[in-house]
Amino acid sequence: MSATVYGLGVGPGDPELLTLKALRILRAAPVIAYPAPDIGDSFARMIVAPHLPGGQQEIAIRMPLGDGQFPKAEIYDGAADEIVAHVAAGRDVAVLCEGDPFFYGSFLYLYERLVDRCALQVVPGVSSLMACAGAAGLPIARRNETLTVVPAPLPDDALRARLVGAEALAIIKVGRHLGRVRRVLADCARLDGACLVERATLASQRIAALRDVGGDTAPYFSMVLVPSARS
Repeated sequence: MSATVYGLGVGPGDPELLTLKALRILRAAPVIAYPAPDIGDSFARMIVAPHLPGGQQEIAIRMPLGDGQFPKAEIYDGAADEIVAHVAAGRDVAVLCEGDPFFYGSFLYLYERLVDRCALQVVPGVSSLMACAGAAGLPIARRNETLTVVPAPLPDDALRARLVGAEALAIIKVGRHLGRVRRVLADCARLDGACLVERATLASQRIAALRDVGGDTAPYFSMVLVPSARS
C-alpha cells in the first residue's frame, strides 16, 4: 500500500490561519510529526491542536531549538527513518511546520532526507513574513521595489553589505541579535521606519518602532520590517 508524507505549513501561530488544504490533510492523516524542544510543548502542535481529531499517532522530533545549530543531522536522520517506516506500512504522515515549509522551515531538513525515499507533497502555509506585515499594517514592497530578506545571525559586515542599497527589508531570526540589528540599521541610516514585530498573530503579539525598543534581545519569533525609503 502506498502512502505519502505531507509537509504542512501551519502558519505563524493563529490556528485560523491554517489553509483549508492543510486542515483536510491534518484531520485525515493517521500519523503527525512535528519539531519540539527537548523539554516542553511543540509550538507547531499547539497551533493545530484545536483541529486535531484525536487518535493519531504522533512523532515528536525533539531537539534544542533556537540555538542556531541547524540542522541536527542525527536527529533528522532518525526522524526520517521513523517516518519512512510508517509510509512503508501504508500510513500517511503529516509533518507540521510553522509558517511555510520552504521559507526557512524546519521541514526542509526532513525533505532532503525523504525526497528519494517516499512520496512527498508540500502544502504551503502563511509565512511569518506575510503575517508580520499584516499584523503591523505595513505594506513592505510595492510596484517594482525589491524585497530583501536578511537573516539576523549574519556577521555585522555581511548584514551591512545586504542593507546598503536595499529597498524594502525583512530581517528575520532576530531573537538575541536585536541589539546588533538596531545598531547596524542605525549605521546604515535605515533605523527610521523600522518596525519590530514579536509573536505575530498570537495573543502576546507586540508591535513597536524599533528605535523605541530597549534591550538587546527579542523573543525567538520576532522580525524587523523596514519599508523602502522610496515608498
